[in-house]
Amino acid sequence: MKDVSRVAQLTADNIVSIGSSLSHVHVPGRKVDGGEDEPKESEVEIGMGIHNEPGSERKTTDLPGLVKTMLSHCLNESDKDRNFLGISEQDEVVLLVNNLGGVSVLELGGITNEVVDQLANDWNMHPVRILSGTYMTSLNGLGFSISLLKVTDTGLGPDSSMVKLLDAPAEACGWSAPILGETWSKGAQSAMQREPSKVEGISPSNLRGMDSCLIIVQHMPNIMLVDYEYAKFTLTTALKRLIGAEPDITRYDTVVGDGDCGIGLKRGAEGTSKASFGPLILIFEVAILKMLDHAKQTDDALIFLQNIIQIVELAMDGTSGAIYAIFLNALAHGLRQNSPSSPTPITANVWAKALDSSTQALGKYTPAKPGDRTLIDALYPFVDTLLRTGNVESAAKAAEHGAQGTKGMRASLGRTVYVGGEGWESVPDPGAHGLAELLLGLSEGLNK
Repeated sequence: MKDVSRVAQLTADNIVSIGSSLSHVHVPGRKVDGGEDEPKESEVEIGMGIHNEPGSERKTTDLPGLVKTMLSHCLNESDKDRNFLGISEQDEVVLLVNNLGGVSVLELGGITNEVVDQLANDWNMHPVRILSGTYMTSLNGLGFSISLLKVTDTGLGPDSSMVKLLDAPAEACGWSAPILGETWSKGAQSAMQREPSKVEGISPSNLRGMDSCLIIVQHMPNIMLVDYEYAKFTLTTALKRLIGAEPDITRYDTVVGDGDCGIGLKRGAEGTSKASFGPLILIFEVAILKMLDHAKQTDDALIFLQNIIQIVELAMDGTSGAIYAIFLNALAHGLRQNSPSSPTPITANVWAKALDSSTQALGKYTPAKPGDRTLIDALYPFVDTLLRTGNVESAAKAAEHGAQGTKGMRASLGRTVYVGGEGWESVPDPGAHGLAELLLGLSEGLNK
């Protein structure tokens, strides 16, 4: 026990750490009430504590700028107010990038890439081990922390060095094994060497840039403007129509699948579930409708879309959830590709072009095509019609026609291939029907 205590203290004495967040953490079940202390929409709070303790500063920046500031606070020995541990390029270091709870896996990968790159380029440091994951959360904290461990002799011999101890097998809940520094670098180099067309919108360079990181999306200089209240009303109308269609979607999926498609779509729209652990009841209110009620208003179409993506990634499961998440992330990339040189109201034509590029990107992750009896049978007609006509109502009707066209269509992909029971000929594909109802709701909201 003395050795354990001594090594723990030695480790603590050789760690520098700093966190940053876009907003204060919110306790589940309590109403989100952004007070004067809440960072503004364009701000990130640097040094915020895990219990919302105030940070050292707030600033408007992008991900590279944020990481640069955080690493400087940790490593700049001339900063007498903060620096307390000298770490030089000759020292072995271990890097930990920790998710404070509200950052997606995709975003955390982009953040970690940026930290690794800046350590190498600006500080000539190459971590011998990299830990990237959700180790210590602040509930739904929309931020991350960077910790650097200066590897020091434990005095227990080579088999019990700091690195060996970190590499030791562990069954602790939430623990992700360290990754060799060279392994991480090889993975990034391999991805970068692929043809750009094969990693369109999802390459490591984009992960380090504007494609995946919420922080950067919130600070884009050239934005596409939306009327927030109108967008909120339109999306709410669509989601309520989808929620109302849940019984039919569930019934269809009971015939041709395992009956969970409707519930999954409704969960993403409406949310709210409870998990009880003895005296503790955790209430999860992850849903797009609730996000619309509590999120800060924004006239930036990309921020509006990114808020939705966050919910889809958290709340929707199953194959449909994965497809929606991939598609919406690709849609965000498509919008960025069509971003104007100055703030401009977004148009149906811009949406159509972005949707077209996102359907092409989706094709890299699923072989589904029209005629396979999947939600693609509703999606493709919608995008194609919108691209040709610029008319959302016509596009939504095309999606509805495509969904109804799946009746009697024999499935070639998905669970329906081997699960479908009697009567499949008389019901549409549940995923296609759900998407069509959502798109019809969007058309309905736009026309009110």
